[in-house]
Amino acid sequence: MVHELPVTFEVISLGAMLVLLIADLLIVGRRPHVPSVKESAIWVSFYVGLAVIFGGIVWGVGGITPAAEFYAGWLMEYSLSVDNLFVFVIMARFAVPRDQQQRVLMIGIIMALIFRAAFILAGAALIEQFTWLFYIFGAFLIYTAIQQAIPETPEEHDDYKENVLIRQMRKVLPLHHQYDGAKLRTTVDGRRLFTPLIIVFLAIGSTDVLFAVDSIPAIFGITRDPFIVFATNLFALMGLRQLYFLLGGLLDRLVYLPYALSAILGFIGIKLILEALHTNSIPWINGGHGFHWAPEIPIWLSLTVIVVSLAVGTIASLIKSAHDERVEAAKEPEPSEESSK
Repeated sequence: MVHELPVTFEVISLGAMLVLLIADLLIVGRRPHVPSVKESAIWVSFYVGLAVIFGGIVWGVGGITPAAEFYAGWLMEYSLSVDNLFVFVIMARFAVPRDQQQRVLMIGIIMALIFRAAFILAGAALIEQFTWLFYIFGAFLIYTAIQQAIPETPEEHDDYKENVLIRQMRKVLPLHHQYDGAKLRTTVDGRRLFTPLIIVFLAIGSTDVLFAVDSIPAIFGITRDPFIVFATNLFALMGLRQLYFLLGGLLDRLVYLPYALSAILGFIGIKLILEALHTNSIPWINGGHGFHWAPEIPIWLSLTVIVVSLAVGTIASLIKSAHDERVEAAKEPEPSEESSK
């Protein structure tokens, strides 16, 4: 069910989000640098706090239901956006200079927002006309959840394979093998060539499209309101650049996080199928009538499942990492008395 928020509120909110995004881009453009852990933590805390405050404002303007939808959607999208930190591998694969990584990430995030906005508008229009799409979305999310739960080998986790778009662009574009600061084009022996930055942007943008394929159907399992869908995606991506520098290699310690995300995607997939059954309009299924026995999962239950899954996955991962560190420390040989003399 779509809960309408005042149009004025939506317009002002979107304007404020865009201003914040542009301001962030200008800051990065004027002072490209490698942010410290402290700086990254401050910015991540700022964006998380901003999302919490925005949800409170939505509560005050539209009531508890749209606010709960925003919080549930934001938490889910924020957790799924961790997949976007696959750019670690892309950055290493293309040897992006450290002082240019912030700029690359910011441009990549803007590209992601454009792609996702298009997906959201298309998805909202299709769902409005064809509610039976929830059958397909639900089945796809359950399949994705199963794939997410299958452990990757170290080679699969660390390897980045260029997609068809990148391979074709390499053939078409006149490329130079070296970077030239933040320039997309450079002059070499009188020839105008593209720098590797253009390929990096294409790689990050096209990779995010693949990640959006599961996150967009998942958010429509929480809410059908296009404004809330876009706001959750925007807030989830806003702090991603700083989260990249904050986490570093910490993601390797969150070994159970994929299983938590798998549980969330599986739950949302089941929720979508139950909703499709409840509002069924396909003529050859139950004569085009809904299955009234199919329960409608309330938003508070969705929010609870998301929070509990993330909490259990994170805590269990940290406990295992601490245990593994103690085991490794115990294996290290103690210095002999002779070597200590």
